[in-house]
Amino acid sequence: MIKALKKWFSIPWHPIALSAYPVLTLLAENVGEVKLEAGWRTLLACIGFAGAVFVLWRLFLRDWNRAAFLTTLWLVLFFSYGHIHILLTEKYEDFDFTAWLLLAWFLLAVIAVVWAKWKSPAPAALNVIALGLVVMSLTQIHPGSGSGEAHAPGVAAQNAPLQNLTLPQNPPDIYYFVLDMYTRQDLLKSAFDFDNSDFLNALEERGFYVAHCSQSNYSRTELSLVSSLNLSYLQDLDPGFTDPENTARSHLWDTLKHNAVRYQLESMGYKTVSYANGFPWSELDDADMFLTPPPFSSGMTEFETLFMQTTLARLLEDFGWIDLDQISGQNFRDRHMLVFNSMRSVARMQGPKFVYAHLILPHPPFVFGPDGKYTDPSQFWNEKKLYPRNKFNEGYTNQLVFLNAKMLALIDMLLAESETPPIIILQGDHGPWLQPNPQHFFILNAYYLPGHKEELYPTISPVNSFRLVFNDYFGGKYDMLEDITYFSPVPKLYRFSEVPYPCSE
Repeated sequence: MIKALKKWFSIPWHPIALSAYPVLTLLAENVGEVKLEAGWRTLLACIGFAGAVFVLWRLFLRDWNRAAFLTTLWLVLFFSYGHIHILLTEKYEDFDFTAWLLLAWFLLAVIAVVWAKWKSPAPAALNVIALGLVVMSLTQIHPGSGSGEAHAPGVAAQNAPLQNLTLPQNPPDIYYFVLDMYTRQDLLKSAFDFDNSDFLNALEERGFYVAHCSQSNYSRTELSLVSSLNLSYLQDLDPGFTDPENTARSHLWDTLKHNAVRYQLESMGYKTVSYANGFPWSELDDADMFLTPPPFSSGMTEFETLFMQTTLARLLEDFGWIDLDQISGQNFRDRHMLVFNSMRSVARMQGPKFVYAHLILPHPPFVFGPDGKYTDPSQFWNEKKLYPRNKFNEGYTNQLVFLNAKMLALIDMLLAESETPPIIILQGDHGPWLQPNPQHFFILNAYYLPGHKEELYPTISPVNSFRLVFNDYFGGKYDMLEDITYFSPVPKLYRFSEVPYPCSE
C-alpha cells in the first residue's frame, strides 16, 4: 500500500489537481447561490486547459517533472490574476492597474520558465499540496447545494404549525407570485414619482383585494419567505432563529424549501410547480415540476461569468471582446420569460397544483424596458457598480411597467383557463433599496380569494396569507397573527428589532 502511494505521488499530476481547485473553492464560497452542476463545464474546461499546457511544455522541455512544475506556476498566475485585480481595484479605486498587472504577470511568467528550466522540485510535495487544496474545498461545499432531489415528506422547521386540513370537492389551484422588491403605491408616488393606480385598479376590477397598507414581516427575502411559507414568525418556528449571534443560513434555506404550506398542500394531493430564479437557496428545485431555461441559453452561466472575472480571462471583458454583464442580463431575462411563456401549459395541468413563482422583478438587474425590450444593465449603475438614486428609480419603474402588463395578461389567462376559480396571491417580499425604515418594508400585497374577499384588511402581512387561505378553503383553524415588521442586520439575520407599522391610507 505504501509502495503504491509512493509510486502514485511520484507522478507529476499536481497541475491537473490544482486546475480544479479554483473552481471548487469558488463553488464553496457561493454555496446556496449556485448549484454544483453550474461548475461542471468550468471544471472540465480548466482541467482540459491545464492538460493542454502541461503537454505543450512537455514537448518543449522534454521532461515531465519540469513541464508539470512550470504548468503549475503558470496556472497560479492565470487563476490569481482576477483576484489580485479585484483586491487592488477595491483598495485603490481611482487607479487603473491593468497595464501594470499585465507587465508584472509577463515578467513572472518569464521567471517561471527560467526557474523550471534551471531546477524543479520533486512532484510528491506539489502533489500533496494540490490534493490538500482540492480536499479542503470539497469539504466546504455543502452536500445540499447541488441539484434538487426528491425531498423527504415533512417540514424543516421544528415548530411548523401543521393542522389537519380537508381537501374540498373542487380544490382550487393556488398561484403564489413573489414579486421581489415590489413596493406600495404610496411609496411609488413619494419616492419614485410614479402613479401605479392603473395597475391596482385593474387588479380590483378583476376581483382582487389590494392591501394598501401592507408591510413585509422581515427585511430580507429569505426571512420573509420562510415566514410566509411557514405561516409563522421565525422566532416561533425554530430555536436556531432566536439566537441574535447566529449567522448560519443553511437551516433557514432548508426551512424555506421544505415549508409548511408546501407540505400541507402536497399531503392533500396537490402537485407543486416551481421555477428557477437564479438563487438556488430559494428555489423549490425538488418540486413535482421544476422549470428552468436551458443552462447555456445565453452562452454562459452566471457562475462562468463570475469565474472568468477571477482569472486572467477577465481581459476578454476588460478589452471589450465580450460583455459579461449582458450575458448575465440575458440569463435573467430568459428565466422570467420562461415563467410568462409557460404558465398557460401549467394552468392546463390536470389535478390541483400549488404554483410557486419567485420573480426577481422589479428587482435589479434592470434588463427590461417598459415595453419589454432589452436594456443594458450597466447603464443604470456607476463605475463602482452602485446604483445612483435617479438611475435606480428609472430602471425600477421601467421593469415595474413591464411586469404590470405581463401580470395582468397572465392573470386574465389563469382566470380563463381555470374551471374552478383559482387562488392568486401577488406579494412583494420587501420594499426597494435606498429607502429608510419603515418605507423599506412597504410591499404590494394583492389577493384573489373568490368568496372570501371580505375577510381581508388593509394591513394584512405575508405571515397571515396562508393562514387565511387554509382557514377559508381547507377547514383550517389558524388564529390570525398580529401583523408585525422586524428589521435585522447582515450578517446577524436573527437579531430582530420591531419596526413601526404606519399607514397613510
